[in-house]
Amino acid sequence: KFGVAEKGGTGMNREELKKIMPHREPMLLIDEAELKDENLAVGKYTVKGDEFFLQGHFPGNPIVPGVIQCEILAQTCCVLLADRVKGHTPLFGGLEKVRFKNQVKPGDTLVLECSLTRSAPVLLCEGKRDGQRETGGQRGTVVRLNLKS
Repeated sequence: KFGVAEKGGTGMNREELKKIMPHREPMLLIDEAELKDENLAVGKYTVKGDEFFLQGHFPGNPIVPGVIQCEILAQTCCVLLADRVKGHTPLFGGLEKVRFKNQVKPGDTLVLECSLTRSAPVLLCEGKRDGQRETGGQRGTVVRLNLKS
């Protein structure tokens, strides 16, 4: 159903991501990603300011909702798991140890890392997000994702 991410590649843009992921706009929430090795994927997303999830959250002070940050991390995990779940759509099975360390606002670029920590009986990925602002990197979201296919 979906293709396989190439390990050690130069990175995938949104069109290439669509070949290995079931997500489409407006829910395709990573701009680019790279499969570093069989247990590590890195994704990137820049918050533009006109996203649907910023409408009403909060007027005059837009902040990316935490649940959306978790979804962005999960999509990075989809890159990591593409060859393991061929023919299936990976779904959330649960979230553990979720921590939001700082706010994410328009103009921020999120750099997301996901690593596979367990593959049976469910896929367990750990993700972290470092927010890059003009003032430099800041530690961001930390989460453990339980995924099932």
